[in-house]
Formats: sequence, structure tokens, C-alpha cells
Amino acid sequence: MDTHTIDAKAFQKLFLAGANRINEQKEYINELNVFPVPDGDTGTNMSLTILSAAREVEKLTDPTIASLCKAISGGSLRGARGNSGVILSQLFRGFTKSVSKADSLGREEISAGFTRAVETAYKAVMKPKEGTILTVAKGMAEKAAELADSDLELIPYCEEIVSYGYEVLAKTPDMLPVLKEAGVVDSGGQGLMEVLQGVLDALTGKVTEVVIPEAPAVSAPVTPAKSGDYVPPADIKFGYCTEFIIMLNKPLSQEEERELKEYFLGMGDSLVLVADEDICKVHVHTNHPGQAFEKALTYGPLSNMKVDNMRLEHEEKLIKDAEKVAARQREEEALAREEEKEPPKKVGFIAVSIGEGLSEIFRDLGVDYLIEGGQTMNPSTEDMLEAIDHVNAENVFILPNNKNIILAAEQAVKLTAEKRIIVLPTKTIPQGIAAMVGYMPEVSVEENIDGMTECYQNIASGQVTYAVRDTTINGKTIRNGDIMGIDDEGIRAVGSDVSETTLALLDEMVDGDSELVSLYYGESVTKEQADKLTAQVEEKYPDVEVETNFGGQPIYYYMVSVE
Repeated sequence: MDTHTIDAKAFQKLFLAGANRINEQKEYINELNVFPVPDGDTGTNMSLTILSAAREVEKLTDPTIASLCKAISGGSLRGARGNSGVILSQLFRGFTKSVSKADSLGREEISAGFTRAVETAYKAVMKPKEGTILTVAKGMAEKAAELADSDLELIPYCEEIVSYGYEVLAKTPDMLPVLKEAGVVDSGGQGLMEVLQGVLDALTGKVTEVVIPEAPAVSAPVTPAKSGDYVPPADIKFGYCTEFIIMLNKPLSQEEERELKEYFLGMGDSLVLVADEDICKVHVHTNHPGQAFEKALTYGPLSNMKVDNMRLEHEEKLIKDAEKVAARQREEEALAREEEKEPPKKVGFIAVSIGEGLSEIFRDLGVDYLIEGGQTMNPSTEDMLEAIDHVNAENVFILPNNKNIILAAEQAVKLTAEKRIIVLPTKTIPQGIAAMVGYMPEVSVEENIDGMTECYQNIASGQVTYAVRDTTINGKTIRNGDIMGIDDEGIRAVGSDVSETTLALLDEMVDGDSELVSLYYGESVTKEQADKLTAQVEEKYPDVEVETNFGGQPIYYYMVSVE
């Protein structure tokens, strides 16, 4: 490698090494979550985001800086998950925009790339907060600019930048008191440093072999809200799981993409087909994989071909899950074909939900499509785009129902031109339910934006879960396994009993103006336990109406709202 510049082939290797490093360290990053809840997912979100780009980068056999930049920017943009993943994708987007026309990367290009990366990421966040990944990135950009005119060779130059990044990361607890109290550095900043440490290890020769793991076929499923319950068949109708990538001779038109989907659905099920300008990724279960390959070859050469005999290799549970996905996708296709024949309606709704009961509530309130995800698996921007594509409406409201999903939803807005997308930044499931209750079909979209916003902002939300590690936060000492009551302000109650902790949380939330308490009990709570708690709440607050619903959510024993 040149001691002063990085060529395209080296750039490809360095990026893949960064992706591999954060994937290996994702659980460590997850554990840096300030709140000791069992859904810390910063490392997972950042890893999935960069791996989405890495798989695009890995396919390039004769890369140029320009083609690598396109793959990195596009792949991370579509695969971005959670706030940390979206910010990481914006850092990549800014860097690649800056360097895409270069023949190689030296100090000047790297410095300009860092500067553009930080500018782009800061613009993507409505209220940037210092002591986060943004601060760490900004510190390294400043160091890169400071040393750009030096006579340092490439490796020492990059070592100085990364070293300074660690210094800034170590100071994040001094910038955010909540980090200091929890005894951790910022998890997003740590994730960024893991990426750059991987890059540096490859640059110095410490890492020579990089293996990017395969992506799961389905991550956060998009399901039609009218789909109801699915009962998978006992036998596998189509036995070969067939996957491949078409290197398209030319971009697929909408009609060609529709015809290709219909062809594969005619010979199998469990179809996942995603196309952009250059490639088309296909996953299908069929009894004739050779016919699938022959059809695909009419659109371009194939790569990454893979065929598994599910009858021999899959356990019964995995088979049932695949058939469940297939049933959903068949209904999606049927609904999509019906929608093509109908004019778009005025307003449609997409909501992020998790748990059978909560999803049923959203369906009853008129939500067209549900994205399964939320606490345990943040949906990606691509999941949002798929949902938007399925809702046949001129105006589409998105309810993220999780503060860590709002940025991904807003990013999807920027990538959608043919429909008006309105993101109501709901941060909890109860807020999303309140927003849907406030929808009035007889008034205008603008009036509904105001009315639904007022409805969800007028409620207080809470959750009851368990701690996964010892910590001290908000002045409370918490032990691994403790039950925690968390509201919009933070951890408000800690105990050893679920019902007692829920009542203690409500003590902090209910006041003289409260009129309604809503309880949504999770998958680990029985109806009898929920009914008993409801009676206790009614006895304690006789002037407040209490509603109890089955939520079915994992991780959280109860979700509550007070209005």
C-alpha cells in the first residue's frame, strides 16, 4: 500500500474490516446502554446498518472509489436502524459525497470527508446533543483537519485521528451526567470507534482476513394490519430455499418487477424480492430452483446463488416460521394486487408495534400496516419504505412508537416522492394508540396532524421491566434482576415485585387531574394477575377510570398510560 494514499481496493478492504469489527463488538456496545433494561440495542443497530452497506461493498469485484461510495451510502441508508444507525449512515453519506470523485484517498481527502460527514450528521438530527457519537465524530474531524497539512504518512495520520477519537469518547461522561452516573461512555461513540479501529487494524496489517456474516432473510416483517392470525401448514409445500442476486443488465421497470414477482410466486412462496438500479436480490421457496435461475438469467448474470433443502436441514420450528412468513407475504401480494385496481384513499396509517394484543388494538383503530419491531428489533429505513409502498393512500401517517425509530422514519420521508408522508414522533406504544384515537376522518389532514399530536402529547407513558445489570441512575441503586418502573422522565420506581412496582410507578404518574389509566399487560403476565392489579389500581384511585388490555409485548410486564 502507498504510504500516502488509499486506492479503491484498499478502501474496500478497510470498510469491510470496520464493519466486521463492530459486528464482533456489538454485544459489548449494547451493554453500554445507560438504562439497565434488556433491550439495549445500539450495537445491534449500528452493526446491522453498516453490514447492509458491507454486503453491497463486498460484491464489487473491480471497485472504484465512486462505486464504493455509492454502495456504502446507498446500503447504509436503506439499512439504517435506530438513531445510532441513522446517524452512522449520515456520517457515511457525508464522507462518501466528499470523496466520491477522488482517484485515491490521502490526508486532504480524508480530512474533507470527515468534515462533510460531521456536517451531514449534525443536520440530520433536529436537536444535536453533545457527549454523543456526534461529539466523537466532530473531535476526529477537527483532528483530521489540524493534521491535514502535516508531513505525516498515511498510517501515523490515521493513528492520530483514531487516538484522539478515544480521548473524546473518554470525556463523554463529563458532557452527559447520565453517562457519568451510570459509569459508561456513550454507546454510539463507542460504536463509531469500533468501526474506525477495525479500519485502522486493516490499514496497519493487524487484520488481513475479513468475513462478513450472511444477512437474515427477514428482519422486521411488514404485515398487513388486516391479516389476523396465521396457522402454518404441517408440511412443507415448497422444499428448496433458493437465494440469488441478479446483476441487472438494466434497471427493472415497475411493470417488470411486478411480472417477476408474479412469476416467482407462481412457482413457490416466501418471496422476498428487492431491486435497485444495479441489482435484484431474490429469496424464494420452490420445488424447481433451476427454473428460478433460468428466469433470472434473462435479466442479467447471477451471483451469490444458494439452494438449501429445507426438508432435510431445517427443524420444525424454523419450517413453521418460514411458512408463517409465506402466508403473510401471499396476503400482502393479494392485497397489493387489489390496491392496484383501486384509486388511493385520502389517508393511510403505518404503526410500529410488538405483541399480538397491541397489534390487534392498532388494527381496530384503523392502521393499514404494522411493522413488527420496536424495543427488541428496531426496523430499518428499508422496512419503512416497504410499508409505505404497500399503503395505497395519498397521505400516509407513520407512528414510530419508539424514540429510537423516529430518525429512520424521517429518513424514509426523504426517500419517498409519490406520497405525502407525515411522521408523528410518538415515542411509546401508548402514545401511538392515543394518536390513532384522536384521528377524525371528517377533518383535513392538517387538522388531524394538530389533533393527533395534541392527543398523544396529553398522555404520560410508562413501562415496567427488569434490570439486566447493577447500576446507579437518577439517584437509585439498581441490582441485576430488580423490577423497574420507567416513565417519560426516567426510572421512577424500583422493587422486587411486578405489581408493587407498577403501583409505585403509577403513584408518580397519577395526579388530581388524571382521568384514565390504561394498562397493557405483556406475554409473561397472566390475565388473572392483570385483573388483580386492575382491582388494586381501581381501589387506590376511585375517581380514575381504569382500562386493561392484553398487549402481548415481550420484555415489558406492563405498558401504562395516564391521561
